[in-house]
Amino acid sequence: MEGLLELSGLFALSFLAATILPAQSEIGLVGLQLAGYPIVLLVAFASVGNTLGAVVNWGLGRGVDRFQNHRWFPVSAAHLDRASAWYRKWGRWSLLLSWMPFGGDALTVAAGVLREPFWSFLLLVAFAKTARYVVLATATVKLTT
Repeated sequence: MEGLLELSGLFALSFLAATILPAQSEIGLVGLQLAGYPIVLLVAFASVGNTLGAVVNWGLGRGVDRFQNHRWFPVSAAHLDRASAWYRKWGRWSLLLSWMPFGGDALTVAAGVLREPFWSFLLLVAFAKTARYVVLATATVKLTT
C-alpha cells in the first residue's frame, strides 16, 4: 500500500499525542491531507492511534497506585485531581471531552482511576477522538477550496 510509512507515522504521532509525549497529531493529519493522502485513511489511522493512546492512559489510571510517582506518568497529581472531580461530577459523559488538548488526557486517566468499564470508555473516547479528526479534516477541505 502506497503511503503506508506516512500513515504509520500519523498513527504513531496520534498515539503519542494521547499518552506521555507532547505531540501534535493535528499538524500531521493536516500536513498529510494537504499532501493529497485520502482523508478517510488519515482520519482512520489518526483516530485509532489516538484512541489506543487513551486506552494506555485508562490502564495507567487503573494502576495509579503503582505508577503515579514515576516521572514518566503522563498526568500531574493536580491535573488528575481536577479531572477526577470533573469526572465524578459529569460521569462517563465527560469522556466526550477527551479530545481536548488540555485536560483530555487527564480525563482518560481519571476514567481508569474511577474504574470506568472498558467498553463504555472505549466507545465514548473513540467517538470523541474520531469526531475531532473529522471536523479538522472537513475544516481543512473548506479552507483550502
